Amino acid sequence: MGCIIWASSLIGQSPEPVAKDPVQSRLEMLEARIRQLEAEIAVLKRAGQEPDEEPGIFSRQSASVVPVPEPEPLVERPLPMAEVIPSAADRSSREDSFEIRMPISGYMESHVNKAEGEPAIGDFHRFVLLFGHSFSDRIQFWSELELEHALVEGGRPSGELELEQAYLDFLVKPWLNFRSGIMLAPVGLVNERHEPPSFNGVERPFVDTVILPSTWFEPGAGIFGDLGGGFVYKSYVMAPLNASLFNAEEGIREGRQKAFGSIMQNPAITGRLEYHGLPGLSLGGSFWTGKSGFATPGINPRVNVFEFDGRFSVSRFDFRGEWANLTLDQTERLNSLLQRTTGVNPNIAERMRGFYLEGAYHLLPLRQRYDLVAFSRYENFDTQNRVAQGFLPLKEFDRDALVTGLTFFPEPDVALKFDYTVLRNQSRLIKARNGVNLGIGWWF
Repeated sequence: MGCIIWASSLIGQSPEPVAKDPVQSRLEMLEARIRQLEAEIAVLKRAGQEPDEEPGIFSRQSASVVPVPEPEPLVERPLPMAEVIPSAADRSSREDSFEIRMPISGYMESHVNKAEGEPAIGDFHRFVLLFGHSFSDRIQFWSELELEHALVEGGRPSGELELEQAYLDFLVKPWLNFRSGIMLAPVGLVNERHEPPSFNGVERPFVDTVILPSTWFEPGAGIFGDLGGGFVYKSYVMAPLNASLFNAEEGIREGRQKAFGSIMQNPAITGRLEYHGLPGLSLGGSFWTGKSGFATPGINPRVNVFEFDGRFSVSRFDFRGEWANLTLDQTERLNSLLQRTTGVNPNIAERMRGFYLEGAYHLLPLRQRYDLVAFSRYENFDTQNRVAQGFLPLKEFDRDALVTGLTFFPEPDVALKFDYTVLRNQSRLIKARNGVNLGIGWWF
């Protein structure tokens, strides 16, 4: 879930800026203001010497390098981040021991969901706080703590309290930096960028929930950096999935270990490459590959995930799309083993696939403080796309959805959402239920 992108002072030159929507414009303004504060810090640190390079900034997307254009003349308000800058008396005489406490940030979202034929359900879905610290200009820490569904209580169904990120960055060169700890898998559009104002619709896209199981986090280590020319990358080694918990409805989702005593046998490899070199255009591709049979004796199936995505903004229009494909081998043996041990055939497929396309239009003048966005998104997601020989696909899990709604931004960091979801499947016996969703989300 939520995430902050680190672009440190060592990352160097950024690619050309992408086109801005109101949320992105506000984000860039905040980043530029942080940049100004850091410039003042740099002056204090160097005791009047000219800095060798521009100070870095910190963005809320996780661990990608993003451009920092000059802020547009938007309506000013106090910087909504609690950043504490030490005074000269607090600093050590040694520059390499100078520390900065990073901003406290977070995001929250609350929903009301009404499925067809069912009562409306209200839920404070997520309460997330993010904490960071800079030990020096080369070693930085970031963390994310999330409470889901408002209540955690032992012995009964309740929400979850999760530590989704807790890692150290070791900054070396613009093109090569190191990271270790609990990290978000760099797979898909939403897993690293899931703050409520960053996407349309009350709930996250189905593809980014069912095919790509956001929020997906595990312990691991890896590298990241800026390759120049608009290209940025990440590549990690992370804890693998647990194949004994895969199922027909949600695919690999329940197989996430979530850094809870994660078994590191046969660690997975994952990575992402993004391109931001043209105004208005962002492209990305990601992968995950690893064996997942540490809990299934004699069977060690490999999970391969490949994903491509894109975003494009021009004038009042925003477009985004994503395609994800997942393959799993040895499913015939895996299903047979799990049926013998649990008494239930999980009917795990050997291929799962999903995609979506979304178009959005900003209804109000672009220079307004407020923004109202109308959108429509078509999704197709099938966790039974292809099954092993001798098994039959469960057609109720071959689904598509049309999500249409509005997002109102009274402030760029606050989103009031409404959508109507038409959900269908290919089963003649089990009918999917349409739904109305209301929500509010914010970040700071």
